Amino acid sequence: QVQLVESGGGLVQPGGSLRLSCAASGSIFSMYVMSWYRQAPGKQRELVATITSGGSTNYVDFVKGRFSISRDNAKNTVYLQMNSLNPEDTAIYYCHARRGVLGNLYNYWGQGTQVTVSS
Repeated sequence: QVQLVESGGGLVQPGGSLRLSCAASGSIFSMYVMSWYRQAPGKQRELVATITSGGSTNYVDFVKGRFSISRDNAKNTVYLQMNSLNPEDTAIYYCHARRGVLGNLYNYWGQGTQVTVSS
C-alpha cells in the first residue's frame, strides 16, 4: 500500500512563498498520477494541481501562474511550489496518488499539511 507524507506547510505572510513536499513509499511511484488538493474550513476539498506519470501538468484557474507542481521519481516525491500566496489560499493541503489497473481505481491520500496565509 502506498503511504504519502506531506511536509512544508506553515504560516506565511500574504505575497510569500512555500514549497510543499509529498514523500511516497513504494517502488511504483512513477506509475501514479499525483495531485495536490486543499480544503479550507467549511468548504469542500478541491483539486489544486495534477501531474501525470509523463510529467504533464494541470492547474485550476485560481492558482495558474502562482503554483507549480513537479515530481522527482527517483526520490518518490512530488512538490508544490506556491508563490504570491493570499489569505484565500489558507487550507489544509493534501497529497493524492491514483492509478488504474485492469479497470480498478486505486486512490491514496496523505494526512495533510496546514498552510496559513496571514499578516
